[in-house]
Amino acid sequence: MPCSEKNLFPMETEDAILRYNTAHAKKWDFTALNLLCTECLEHCEVQQLFDTVLPAMVDLALRAPRLCTMPIPLLKSRMNQSLTLSQEQIACLLANAFFCTFPRRNSRKSEYGNYPEINFYRLFEGPSPRKIEKLKTLLCYFRRVTQTTPKGLVTFTRQTLNNPPDWESSQTQLTRLHITCEGTIEEHGYGMLQVDFANRFVGGGVTGHGLVQEEIRFLINPELIISRLFTEALEYNECLIITGAEQYSKYSGYAESYKWVGIHKDETPRDDWQRRCTEIVAIDALKYRHFLEQFLPEKMTRELNKAYCGFHRNNANRKHLSAVATGNWGCGAFGGDTRLKALIQFMAAAEAGRDVAYFTFGDAQLMKDVHEMHTFLTESRVTVGQLYDLLNQYFNEVCKNCRTTRPDVSLYRFIYETVSSPAASDTLNTAKDSGMSPVTSDSH
Repeated sequence: MPCSEKNLFPMETEDAILRYNTAHAKKWDFTALNLLCTECLEHCEVQQLFDTVLPAMVDLALRAPRLCTMPIPLLKSRMNQSLTLSQEQIACLLANAFFCTFPRRNSRKSEYGNYPEINFYRLFEGPSPRKIEKLKTLLCYFRRVTQTTPKGLVTFTRQTLNNPPDWESSQTQLTRLHITCEGTIEEHGYGMLQVDFANRFVGGGVTGHGLVQEEIRFLINPELIISRLFTEALEYNECLIITGAEQYSKYSGYAESYKWVGIHKDETPRDDWQRRCTEIVAIDALKYRHFLEQFLPEKMTRELNKAYCGFHRNNANRKHLSAVATGNWGCGAFGGDTRLKALIQFMAAAEAGRDVAYFTFGDAQLMKDVHEMHTFLTESRVTVGQLYDLLNQYFNEVCKNCRTTRPDVSLYRFIYETVSSPAASDTLNTAKDSGMSPVTSDSH
């Protein structure tokens, strides 16, 4: 195909988008879309995209008045509220997001300033290979839903925690742990509550440059992206639970190494509401400027409450709650300590009545360290309240007066030495004598 002919197709799409967004005609950049079409796709793929897929997406977007007959409710902060949409409605709304037809959502200065971006214009800009792979992943979704209309439902629930546990006095024992350095939450967390390491603006940088755990999950399960249309930024005591989102793509890599691999056929069973039996919870961790900051008691309590908000269910039968599938929550760009965050999630899961499946994403040493610590704590019958006290002791005795960026005594060493001391042993033996049953831990 001549270069000029290949350039014609993305220019037509660009013109159509800009006609709807004239105020941004001189600002928006479509470099990534142009590169996708001129350098990254084969002739037949470009032809199919512009002859079949994009026209079908236009038809899908134009079905909005028929498919969405009422205003879509907003999941506002400090409100416990659920919204259920059909997969067809979501596909229609996402097609509109692709063509950037939500005109009041292009600026943080509008009444939607506390909501994530929903229009896809940032995905089209710049020469980043990340954007190319993102577009491939999303176009795989659009190709699928325009060929065969999905028939299920997806539910989005905003949940607020108004009465957090009394962590200091908790007598709860840690629950069971399965920890592995292999596999991923989405692939091996079937039937579990799967944690999205979220930004308070759900989806994080999925429609921009971001490409880590949350963004990857939103790309391979694009129905998650529509939550950005109606979910206000999460407060310190809130989470978003999504039930029924379908996976459409396979991928490899992470961040700069991310690659779209191909189509994924999601065979997860559906419930009575025709939702895929996939439950994902978005909980946003704190971002730390300094390593020691996260050991402040108020910071640790905030993370405990946030995780508990995501893990607990009101009026749920604790005996029948699924395990939590999680990993290094808030430990990348947000600066969280993996070993601390593991303990915080174990405590929150125990208080919520859930076992834990923990994925260390290839970190074998972390798997070993966390497994050994969990085994030690459970065999010593350390309660959630006692562990909470140990974390606070660590701050007061080690971190508070630390003059370096990182303490000389690690958290786990401090816990081992403190629990093993004679005074602590007397206290823990009293707990053992009370007849509390041990909890087992296993590693893979």
